[in-house]
Amino acid sequence: MSKSRILVVDDDSSLRRVMKMQLEEAGYEVSLAADGEQGYAMLRELQPALVITDLRMPVSGLTLLGRIASEEIQTTVIVITAFGTVETAVEAMKMGAYDYVTKPLDFDALVLMVHRAMERQKLLEEVRSLRSELDRRYGFEAIVGRAKNFLRVLNQAARVSPHDTTVLVLGETGTGKELIARAIHHNSRRRNRAFVAISCGAIPKDLVESELFGYARGAFTGALANKPGLIEAADGGTLFLDEVGELPLDAQVKLLRVLQQGELQKIGATAPVPVDVRVVAATHRNLAAMVEDGTFREDLYYRLAVVPLQIPPLRERRGDIPELIQALFKRAKERHGLLDARLSSAVMQRLSAYRWPGNVRQLENVLERVLVLAGSDLITEEDLPEELQRTKAGAGSLWLDLPEEGLSLESIERELIGRALERFAGNQTRAAQYLDISRRTLIYRMEKHGLTTEATTPEDGSKSAGEPVG
Repeated sequence: MSKSRILVVDDDSSLRRVMKMQLEEAGYEVSLAADGEQGYAMLRELQPALVITDLRMPVSGLTLLGRIASEEIQTTVIVITAFGTVETAVEAMKMGAYDYVTKPLDFDALVLMVHRAMERQKLLEEVRSLRSELDRRYGFEAIVGRAKNFLRVLNQAARVSPHDTTVLVLGETGTGKELIARAIHHNSRRRNRAFVAISCGAIPKDLVESELFGYARGAFTGALANKPGLIEAADGGTLFLDEVGELPLDAQVKLLRVLQQGELQKIGATAPVPVDVRVVAATHRNLAAMVEDGTFREDLYYRLAVVPLQIPPLRERRGDIPELIQALFKRAKERHGLLDARLSSAVMQRLSAYRWPGNVRQLENVLERVLVLAGSDLITEEDLPEELQRTKAGAGSLWLDLPEEGLSLESIERELIGRALERFAGNQTRAAQYLDISRRTLIYRMEKHGLTTEATTPEDGSKSAGEPVG
């Protein structure tokens, strides 16, 4: 689209010439058409930013305007009407015209209106460009991945996006939980409202309630004015609660009220504040195990997990790794202006074979690191971090190739539990968290394998002799 081109459509040849002269003096490129039919043909060819059209012509301006509206042609329209037929101009504005001028024309006023219309068109173009960029970044089709287990998650996320259903995104650190949450928001009816992301684990526990729910003036020393919380800032939009499992129990109770009643209670306030938010939560923790241990409310868990989405770790979608490498490496090259950099085939093989415990985030960081530190445009194995250069798994590595003769799952489980307890000096709670199971489940499995110790450390840190290790 030409940003300064104007198409003038009028059956009065004298008026067309005068408008062309006036508008060209104002700095615009001007094309002329004698009626709506010719104007429509030129409109498709020239793609002007602005159309100025008379209403009464052999093929009327209303007909032209109707075509522009029905085909969603991205241009601004000003209509010209004779004095006394303003009703027709109003009808044109209802059809999408920006404004109207009456004959006889005041050319100074017309030029001012054209300036305003061009500013509007420029803003609309910027919004469309931004929307296109958002579609590129946060549309589901822009998310790299073709593994069946990953596509299943994307399909579920796309289907739930148009609805206000609460979503719980589950997955290891670095799997892209926030990217999925943003895609859900971007494809929802709330896409033009706020997306407020809150990292629940990053807020100090004594500040969680004031940060999330806000406070009233005088609620405590230093509360000199009313302060809206982060949840209130998301009103009308989407609230993304990252690492929701880190919320203290007191805050969980207040969050439950937001989900159930659509209102929040500020600290020190006497009346609740209504809020309209769509909640998408995420965690790498096993919330079901936390419910068993009493560290996460069961009623909140079920409120959050209306639609659970389990994002598979990168090691379970190995077929996606080469495509992810190419996409992330290209993005890093563009960001740092190193467009000639390339990865050797040996590097590609090592990157594709690595287990990536930190998932996509770790892969992205490694690619950026080797890009900026490489001594030449060709990145070789010598440029890789030490952990990727090792060809032999460490002695304590759990991720070995499966032996031909088979193995005992019971023995592996017993050894894993024993090593976890050894790692945490017999502390049952910490060992259970490390293994991502509840303490009750850990104790059950220790009894099953007959694992005991002379001194274990239960939840409260006290020692107990002869108790099953868990």
